[in-house]
Order: sequence, then C-alpha cells, then structure tokens
Amino acid sequence: MKRRDFLKASLGGGAALLGAGNAEARGNLEPAEEAIGMLYDSTLCIGCKACVSKCKEVNGMPPTPLGDETAWDSAYDLSAQTLNVIKVYSDGEGELKDAVENGYAFEKRSCMHCVDPGCVSVCPVTAMRRHPKTGIVTHHPDACIGCRTCMVGCPYNVPQFDYDNPFGEIHKCQMCNQAGVERIDKGQMTGCAEACPTGATLFGSRKALLEEAKRRMTLKPGEIYNYPRGDVRNPDSHHEKAVPEYRQHVWGEKEAGGTNVLHISSIPFDKLGMPPLQERSYASISETVQHTLYSYMALPAIALAGLTYVVRRNTEDEEGDDS
Repeated sequence: MKRRDFLKASLGGGAALLGAGNAEARGNLEPAEEAIGMLYDSTLCIGCKACVSKCKEVNGMPPTPLGDETAWDSAYDLSAQTLNVIKVYSDGEGELKDAVENGYAFEKRSCMHCVDPGCVSVCPVTAMRRHPKTGIVTHHPDACIGCRTCMVGCPYNVPQFDYDNPFGEIHKCQMCNQAGVERIDKGQMTGCAEACPTGATLFGSRKALLEEAKRRMTLKPGEIYNYPRGDVRNPDSHHEKAVPEYRQHVWGEKEAGGTNVLHISSIPFDKLGMPPLQERSYASISETVQHTLYSYMALPAIALAGLTYVVRRNTEDEEGDDS
C-alpha cells in the first residue's frame, strides 16, 4: 500500500467526520410560540410569603415550620415539599430596603422555566418536557427513572428529589399546570401571582412581561407608578408605589438562552444568589459537545473503513495483474 493512498483514505474519513460533527452544532432554542411566564420584581416584595403559602395550598404540600417556634411556613430553600421560596439579602444592619450597603432585599426562588432547559436536555427518558407552545417545563413522574440527572443539568438547583419517600420522586414548580392542578389550562393565573398583594410576582405572556420590565426601567426614580397585580393584562388591580432605582438588567432575557420567569431588582443579581451565566444555554453547549464527542469516537472506525477499501482495491488490482 502506498503512503499517499494511506494518507488520502485517512484524511478523507476524518474530513467527513468533521463535517458531520459541525452539522450537529446548534444554537439556543427560541422562546415558545405562546410563551407564558412570570415577572418577579424584588423591589415590590415585602417578604410576606403569601406566594409560598398559596403554592403549597395549590400543590397539596404541608408547611415547613421552624421547629415548634413558628406556626407559619419557614422553609429556608427549595425542597421536595417547597417549590417556591422567598430568600433574603442583607448587608450590615440591614436597615434600608433595596440598598446594597446596610440594606436588605428579597429574592424569589422557583423554577425559571428556561427557554432552552438543561433539565430537559439531560433527561434520558423525557420525564422533563418543555411545552412547545407555552414553554412551561414540567416533570412527569410516570416516565421518571429517578436518575436525578435533571438536578445536575439545572443551573438554578431547582429540581429536588424526595429522599424521604422510599419510591422517591422529583419535585419542581410546574407553573400550576400539571395533572390535578391545570390552572393555566383553565384560564387562571399561577397561585403565587394570584396571592401576591403587591404584584411582586406578576403573571402573563413572556412578551408582555418583558415589555413591562423594560418600561419600569425607563421610569423616573421617586415618581408614583401603578404596578399591575396578578395578571399583567388586568387593568383593574394595581399597587401604587414610588419607583426605585432599578438595575438596568432583566434577568432571564438572555441568561443561558433566556427564561420565561424574569427578575428585576435594585440589587446586583450576584448578591441575590443568581449564578454567573453566559448567553449561550448549557443545553446547546452540552449537546454540541456530546454530538462532536460521539462523532470523534467513530473516527477510528471511519479511518479503518477507508483503509480497508484501499487495501481491498489494491489487492484486487494485484490479482488482476497475476491473471
């Protein structure tokens, strides 16, 4: 076998492989056709936890008291029994609301319902699913095998496994639209948005919520604004409040491909515990790497196939010459 033929066959197989690997690369998914979500405005939150209580009522979950000291829900973080929780940022004496120094602020934790969800991408049995029209990300226990890969694939640490249940199960916010609840399909809003007295959690289409978030950032600090409550489309329910100094950043507009749950605040999001994320989604990165890796694993086989063809051709040529 000639060296030139060997190199030609090997490089030819490698080129074909690289072309196939590049074809597998993908960008972020786009928001769903009729994406719905929520807008959380940290400056409006008063820490009453009405959203936490309503969420547990809707989902039939018990409160999480702090020992015998409290009669109300004192959940510190997300868990199999808590799908929505209010956390607190505090600095110094914590005297000033929405101030970075010597201040405090509230932050809500629940499923962000990512536009390009990592939990859906890594689930091996499609137990995690993104609705093609609404963009709601739901978990389906009938399909789940309990591998908990979704917990690793979520940058927000949202899916929680019920370790106290001998059969186990993943729990997360389903945006009040899972089997047995289905508030959205019935034309209702999410329970947390319905219960919020100040409109800190607002329900609606992702497009309308993004517009509302950006509108607030154009308002003059100190002027009075009628903040809509419940549903962003509801013209009758408002909470009147002076406009704060907003950070010019809508969390979820672009982070990791974007989310259907958007957040705005006067406090930097890293201080509120949000993870450092780039604009490209984890799902698009991991799927591209996986597809490329699997393709490169096939490189020896492709090269061998090319070499086998050359050897066979040369052998047939030699047999023809002998005859």
